[in-house]
Amino acid sequence: MKILELLKSSWQTERNNVALRGGAYSLIITAIVLAILIMVNLLVSSLPSPFTKYDISSAKLYSITSNTKVVVNSLDQDVTIYWIVQAGKEDYIIENLLSKYDSLSDHIEIVKKNPDVYPTFAKQYTDETVKNNSLIVESGNRSRFISYDDIYIQENNFYTLTSKTYFDGEGAITSAIDYVTREELPKLYVLEGHGETELPFAFSEQIEKDNIEIHTLSLLTVDSIPEDADAVMIYAPSTDISDKEKDLLAEYVDNGGKLLVIAGPTKDGILENLYSLLLDYGIETNEGIVVEADREHYAFQAPFMLLPEMKRNVITNSLIEENYYPIMPVSLGLTIKETPTNATVTPLLNTSNSSFSKVAGYSITSYEKEEGDIDGPFTLALSIENRNDGEIVWFASSKFLEDMYNAYSSGANVNLGMNALSSLIGESEAVAIRSKSLNYSYLTISDSTSFMLKVIMIGVFPLLYLGVGIYIILRRRKMQNEAV
Repeated sequence: MKILELLKSSWQTERNNVALRGGAYSLIITAIVLAILIMVNLLVSSLPSPFTKYDISSAKLYSITSNTKVVVNSLDQDVTIYWIVQAGKEDYIIENLLSKYDSLSDHIEIVKKNPDVYPTFAKQYTDETVKNNSLIVESGNRSRFISYDDIYIQENNFYTLTSKTYFDGEGAITSAIDYVTREELPKLYVLEGHGETELPFAFSEQIEKDNIEIHTLSLLTVDSIPEDADAVMIYAPSTDISDKEKDLLAEYVDNGGKLLVIAGPTKDGILENLYSLLLDYGIETNEGIVVEADREHYAFQAPFMLLPEMKRNVITNSLIEENYYPIMPVSLGLTIKETPTNATVTPLLNTSNSSFSKVAGYSITSYEKEEGDIDGPFTLALSIENRNDGEIVWFASSKFLEDMYNAYSSGANVNLGMNALSSLIGESEAVAIRSKSLNYSYLTISDSTSFMLKVIMIGVFPLLYLGVGIYIILRRRKMQNEAV
């Protein structure tokens, strides 16, 4: 009997040892799994943000465009972006964006400068008031200051008494990088001396943002177009050019020059010398102002505010793909006839078949078609290329870039004009990087709720998992004892 009891006791001890070894094994496996998870978490946190963060915002607020990648990937010199921000007051969106630039190129370095620690640092770059989360981009001897107000743009609508906020961080930073790393900036010469109006603010600001230098030019005082001109622009003339000026412009384009013309109807009628530049390529201008009879092709119940059909081209593709529609107000109708063999004419904007031109022009008294009015359809914008690589892009409205009409088109008008200018200059990556709207609702939680969520995710769940594991081990040991 004693032998049986000793054997039974030995078996019981062995079973307890097995259970203990099983429990210890489970605890070791649990510890190993937790260690692996911690290591993976640390490894993932050290990876660049593009590999760990995904942009699911409707405006793609945390993504960068291919335009930026072209500029950044072509860098061959170092660029430093100074982030002027107080400790603890970093803007998350700007921080995320800067991390994208940092991961794109080894030539880009992000350096934080706390104004409390370096109170005079920004003064060597700008005289402006430097707000938190402003930036300074520097390379070599060039630098550009980017104010916080240039990143978050407030746009007021005086018609609806509302305001919208746009995020233009990518556009501002990419423009600054392009500026500080260029040896020479492209030059745009703007013709003067014919009653031209000033360039609209939004358009002029975008030209500056795309790092294009603007110079004025009077053809009456020169014998030829300056050799350093990357393009010449004629904007909204109210009087005609002279025969000499026409010859200079024609010769310039024949020799490979680039010409951007924005000219519509005037109160004095067609500008014959100016529009004879088109006639050389088989394009006729029609007297009067174009009016649409098709309700789907004009805006705001105004038949002269045309919504033309866009034809696919490098100038229009981005607008077509993003479903933006330019507005062409007070336009002249162009008709493409027989194109000479030494040139290619490409229509960009066309009216509908229901359009017609009111020959009364600015003396119009009715939008109804009357005797003598000219039947459409018409071309409102076109591109001309000759065999010597000379180019003309022509918009038959003097007003479509004005700030009011640009606002009506949600910025499509200025983007269309900039796309045309960029294509002429040859700066395809300079095509406008659209600012991103911030007019959506955030999910906002209090600090206490945030703390509670952190405690649950970091503390409660892991402890709960460990407790469940211990409970299972103890329960198995108890069942084994009862079985014996």
